[in-house]
Amino acid sequence: MTVDARTTAEAEVLDVVRRLITETIGEEYLLDLEIGMDTSFEDDLEMESIEFVKFGAKLTEHYGGDVDFAGFLADKDLDEIIEMRVGTVVEYVLSVRN
Repeated sequence: MTVDARTTAEAEVLDVVRRLITETIGEEYLLDLEIGMDTSFEDDLEMESIEFVKFGAKLTEHYGGDVDFAGFLADKDLDEIIEMRVGTVVEYVLSVRN
């Protein structure tokens, strides 16, 4: 994959992830927060565990069974999940789609 193709694919996945997060937690909770690769699920978005589960289900529904978000999380320890950033999810989706 060329650098341009990678950048385009990353932007497309980030747009989807951003939309799914917004659907999950509601636009009213985002206020003026711009969701980017460095946005933290814990500190910035303050997502509850049930919202994280809903987001994972939406992610799998959108991309199909290759994106096993629950399985992805199962390989992480608690600190990795707490410190997870949107970019981590984008990178995961890109890795299973290629």
